[in-house]
Amino acid sequence: MFLIDQIFAAAYGAQSSLGRSYYTSGASGPSIQSFRERTYTLNGAVLAATGIADHEAFVRMVEEEFPAPVPGSQPAPVMTSQYIGGEARISDGSGYTHVGLAFEGPTSARVMNVLKHCLGATAFAAPGIIGVYSGNLDELSKAITTAPSTDVIAKAKAAAKAEAIRALDLGSKSLAYAMTDSILNSCGFSEKALAESYDAVSVDQVSTAYSAMLKSKLSLAAVGNISNVPYHATIASRFN
Repeated sequence: MFLIDQIFAAAYGAQSSLGRSYYTSGASGPSIQSFRERTYTLNGAVLAATGIADHEAFVRMVEEEFPAPVPGSQPAPVMTSQYIGGEARISDGSGYTHVGLAFEGPTSARVMNVLKHCLGATAFAAPGIIGVYSGNLDELSKAITTAPSTDVIAKAKAAAKAEAIRALDLGSKSLAYAMTDSILNSCGFSEKALAESYDAVSVDQVSTAYSAMLKSKLSLAAVGNISNVPYHATIASRFN
């Protein structure tokens, strides 16, 4: 988890909203309340729910519990974080080395998930970034620079589709995430449509996303014994 924190700090800058850790010891009651009042507004919100027997009654309840904003009130400003690419290095005196390499990812969640499976078992993806992590820098470089073949993409599509469908059975939280993503992208939701959306991802889309990934700036995170980890510019030259 600490390595993932550092990946985001490297990708977006430690002072940006996405570059800061979700975990902090300096949080207080007033600061959390202030954050909630600034950030959680009804403007542009999407509500996804499962297991609703009476849809009309549920809609009425939502309208009563979440009234329209007060006329004249201004929504909280939207804070955005721009992908910049950089490095974050933390030495903890241990004998282990953990390295993560990330790049700017495709905007399509489906293509992102397929590309993640193309990069191997240690790949990860989050909105906006995609990469790999390990203790072996050469292995990471090989995983990144090996262009996915047609066969690899086909297997990755099947794995990504299975992962997405399996997530629907992991509880209401995963199902709500899947519904929200589907509604935002296609204004509807069904398991069949979810599967078809992965089937529709083409080899050209994945290949184009892979090429665009390599052209973006590298984000490097190194945690642990970092004495032998080359600096950002040296590693980035491997992908030029």
